[in-house]
Amino acid sequence: MKAALIQQSYQGSKEATIKHSLELIDQTDAQLIVLPELHQGPYFCQNEDIANFDLAKDFETDVEFWRWVSEEKQKVLVASLFEQRAPGLYHNTAVIFDHGKIAGKYRKMHIPDDPGFYEKFYFTPGDLGFEPVETSVGRLGVLVCWDQWYPEAARIMALKGAQILIYPTAIGWFDQDNDEEKSRQLDAWITIQRAHAIANALPLLSVNRVGFELDSSGCLAGIRFWGHSFACGPQGEFLAKAKEEEEVVEALIDFERIKEVRDTWPFLRDRRIDAYDCLLKRYCEK
Repeated sequence: MKAALIQQSYQGSKEATIKHSLELIDQTDAQLIVLPELHQGPYFCQNEDIANFDLAKDFETDVEFWRWVSEEKQKVLVASLFEQRAPGLYHNTAVIFDHGKIAGKYRKMHIPDDPGFYEKFYFTPGDLGFEPVETSVGRLGVLVCWDQWYPEAARIMALKGAQILIYPTAIGWFDQDNDEEKSRQLDAWITIQRAHAIANALPLLSVNRVGFELDSSGCLAGIRFWGHSFACGPQGEFLAKAKEEEEVVEALIDFERIKEVRDTWPFLRDRRIDAYDCLLKRYCEK
């Protein structure tokens, strides 16, 4: 199965960004297309502003548009959208489309609240759990950005039969960070995700935004999204990777290798599920 990661920047407006996304999608013949986190517009979580909730008002229209794109281009498509579920109730939601049908949704479960990433102000934690989505190209374990730091999320997706882990992402540097700190952050981000692939013997796709985005309030210096989208196999081996510019990253995914790797490295067999009670607690006292 050929997958394509659309590593792109915000183009200044929703309309221009969508137009650009479609141009990039047309550059690939991949069966599976994955777009970055909240790919239609700016990364608005740099500050807390109730006016930004209006960005979710067209969720149903947006879903219908990307459903049409999936049908028109005959693709499986993962789109990350801002969902207004009810007045005052919002989610960071990935919608999975399969040749014009809505195959499933995933609402982001882990919500950060850090300088420049004030997502708890905007997003209610997801309530759909960690459920792989069945599509014509396989069972997709779709998670979103901050979820990528949690081995529990990837493990549950694997235990429920996901054949691939997918992470639409929005992560970047602050320009005031020194080069050493930037390098550590990037290395940690790549390493943790490769570790999920290895621990679960699953291929993995991670697609990030790219480009510099100012905080809309003018209070913060902005975020420089670092790109570096990549695909890796079930032993963490790189299949494809991008740099810090816009790029369509293509990778061939071989699902048959999942069994081969798991037969050789049977991590699931040797799990001590009788000894993991502590994982269900916030902190384990001695």
